[in-house]
Amino acid sequence: MDIFEDKQESELLTEIAVAYYEYEQTQEEIAQRFGISRIKVGRLLKKARAEGIVEINVKYHPVFSSRIEQQFVNNFGIKRALIALDHQDEDEQRRQVAALVSNYLSSTLKNGMTIAVGQGRNVAAIASHVGVFPEKQCKFICGIGGTQRVGEIIDADHISRSLARKFSASSETLYAPAYVENRELKRAFMQNRVIKDTIERASKADIALVGIGDMNENCYMVQLGWFTPQEVTYATLNQGVVGDIAGYGFFDINGNPVDTNMNDRVIGLSIDELRNIPCVIAIASENTKATAILGALRSGVIDIIATSASNARTVLSLQQSKMPTTK
Repeated sequence: MDIFEDKQESELLTEIAVAYYEYEQTQEEIAQRFGISRIKVGRLLKKARAEGIVEINVKYHPVFSSRIEQQFVNNFGIKRALIALDHQDEDEQRRQVAALVSNYLSSTLKNGMTIAVGQGRNVAAIASHVGVFPEKQCKFICGIGGTQRVGEIIDADHISRSLARKFSASSETLYAPAYVENRELKRAFMQNRVIKDTIERASKADIALVGIGDMNENCYMVQLGWFTPQEVTYATLNQGVVGDIAGYGFFDINGNPVDTNMNDRVIGLSIDELRNIPCVIAIASENTKATAILGALRSGVIDIIATSASNARTVLSLQQSKMPTTK
């Protein structure tokens, strides 16, 4: 009688996986126990992994992370690479990366510093991190205007205020929308003295916290309604755009800025202003962003990258393979 006639397949897969991974029985021992061939045991173990019954998580030794970080420093001339362990759940991965950035800030911030704050899920995760934060007489200031997304708090002002509360610091709001419909409207907003003064103060920050975005028809900026899928597709296919810094600073695989029809519609720090900030920390946890991270690192804007181990390995592989560049 076939063993599958007596057991549900998922039950059998679980029993075999437990025997192999938990009780460390050999495939030969398992084959004899269940009355099947050793080859079939191997196939079933592979299927157990494919169906999520078995999850294999590699725990990286600190020396491993240090070696990756040194490779990033050597390849891109940055100050630090904060590398989080891989996690299959996207939200948990975001929290893991955010924890590293939070710890870095706790050990780095000094009294009198100013921190320019961007928007988005990765930056928001830093403000949501639960931990012990030292009191610092510093200022968090919005580096981009306000935005709203139902069900998610990604607004720079909310993030800035949350970080200020954690560090017992102060916060300054940028009293403008993050997105406007055209360049003329942005120029009109930028004539306002309050808005101009806040952006000028943000441009003189000691540290900036920004996200890195990838380019696809379902990217976050499209979901927010800032740009259309057609605009993003055109910029990708016709202009070589691979990503953005802070949600609007578009660049190609070489890190060169690209002038798209989406430019000059966001009220916030420009790429050049970010470049002049002594320490720009860019955060990208999602595993779809390796190419965007590579372009961002090549831009010379970023001083510290915070991402996952899998992203880090992919970026280094692309860099070392001399990934074709656009002209």
